[in-house]
Amino acid sequence: MISIICEDEDIVAANRPEGLASIPERDKESLLASLSVHLQRRLFVVHRIDKEVSGVILFAKNESAHRWLNEQFLKRAVRKTYVALAHGVIDKENGTIEKALRQFGSGRVAVDPRRGKWSSTAFRVTRRFASYTLVDAIPLSGRRHQIQVHFYSIGHPLVGDLRYGDRSLQRGFPRLMLHAKRIEFRLPAGTDVAIEAPMPYSFSAVRKAIRG
Repeated sequence: MISIICEDEDIVAANRPEGLASIPERDKESLLASLSVHLQRRLFVVHRIDKEVSGVILFAKNESAHRWLNEQFLKRAVRKTYVALAHGVIDKENGTIEKALRQFGSGRVAVDPRRGKWSSTAFRVTRRFASYTLVDAIPLSGRRHQIQVHFYSIGHPLVGDLRYGDRSLQRGFPRLMLHAKRIEFRLPAGTDVAIEAPMPYSFSAVRKAIRG
């Protein structure tokens, strides 16, 4: 079932479940294809979130809105907030992880101070558990796997992350615990808007289990 959060003449925002591709890949189902059929119109890709990540994703409904939103992303005028559950207890209440990231041919991303691109992630601790920490993470740059790699690099890999954590440990969790909670941007009409995606049951169930 498609969960549309917000829609007007220029944009449509949906709450995408984890496991569903943002755009078509190898002829499999995607959010873009499903939304296009549901709305019976062509949609334009503005940004993406990884398949393992749930949460809010935005599409443009016409070419002028597409150009406008692309410009907003290029200027880093779009603010995205993610909820992430990390292994271990993070002592700081808040902070910024600034480590240059480089993508390799395998698709993996790693910290590379010499050849990597500038990358920055701000975070704020919202709750601590015995062996885990829940944070709001705000990527100030838009690199592939940025939040996952940054937290892995400081010794706090995200729960359920099969790419950047101990796979034998991570397999015990049903999903990557990363949810795109909120996106803030300016509409072509000049109105500032903030759109939030409710946390899915698959995320809240894990959080409830570790709390218990």
